[in-house]
Amino acid sequence: MAVTKPDNYHEEQNKQNILKMRAVLDTLPDFCRLFFRGIEQYTSARTRLAYAYDIRVFFEYLHERNSVCAKMEIRDYPLSILDHITRVDIEEYLEYISYYEKDGKEFTNDERGKSRKLASLRSFYNYYFENEMIGKNPAALVPMPKRHEKEIIRLEPNEVAMLLDQVEDGTKLTKKELEYHKKTKLRDVAILTLLLGTGIRVSECVGIDLQDINFDEGGIKIRRKGGYETIIYFGDEVETALLDYLEEREHIIPAEGHENALFLSLQNRRMAVRSVENLVKKYASRVTTLKKITPHKLRSTYGTNLYRETGDIYLVADVLGHKDVNTTRKHYAAQEDERRRRAAKAVHLREKD
Repeated sequence: MAVTKPDNYHEEQNKQNILKMRAVLDTLPDFCRLFFRGIEQYTSARTRLAYAYDIRVFFEYLHERNSVCAKMEIRDYPLSILDHITRVDIEEYLEYISYYEKDGKEFTNDERGKSRKLASLRSFYNYYFENEMIGKNPAALVPMPKRHEKEIIRLEPNEVAMLLDQVEDGTKLTKKELEYHKKTKLRDVAILTLLLGTGIRVSECVGIDLQDINFDEGGIKIRRKGGYETIIYFGDEVETALLDYLEEREHIIPAEGHENALFLSLQNRRMAVRSVENLVKKYASRVTTLKKITPHKLRSTYGTNLYRETGDIYLVADVLGHKDVNTTRKHYAAQEDERRRRAAKAVHLREKD
């Protein structure tokens, strides 16, 4: 009997999301399957899974708080139950998810979390309403929560230098951490330099295979959110860090099924997203700064630097993989305002005496 090796990272992640999706569907009313089949052609498995989690929270709320819904099990809800849900029910649900407990755990949602859950409900209701399966669409009547955009946090050049210095020399690590550092130093430098030098997401970083790197072109093929592939380009510092690590990588024997992975764990398996997040957290905790350094802050740092250098918001959106340039513009509004202020002082109408 032939043994099938795992597919590449992205295919394997997709399979895992499909399996998780099936498990969640088994806890939802049967009519939900119509919705998920209906959106399958234009959504990723990851997106559908996120929808499923959000919709399950909604039904669990109804089962706990709605007197009609409490009389039957969630899986037995008929499609007609959607017509009994009002705009007030949904507004009360959004208020409820600000803070709730489940299985001994506490859950909170800010404006961003509420907006996502309401967006999931809108898509859910809209599918049945447009297909004339229900008579009203209360989710469409509920306004999106007003989101207060947080100021973008980025690292200054000296903070970037301190972080990379710490990854290279590990002076502030514990004795035990230094033992691991001897084995992972070149890998860790390559990862941090790549994140800071390209602005890619951690999920994109861990998904890189050896054959995705083209040093002749100075580019790496990555898989973006949504599943499409693109090429991102890197500079000399990233190239040096990658080449140093790859020289070491050649002497590592990967675990079966992980031969193509660029970044390997100490178990010689493809690194996971959580592992890279913990790696960044470990080194960042040794850097003297008031900022909480996360992988996303590294991405923001790159985006800010690119915008400062080019002034091209469309280029920044493209390089960061934002589908809508307005998303980028919203995040970098402060920098745009700063540029406009400088522009006001750049033009002189008359020479000063």
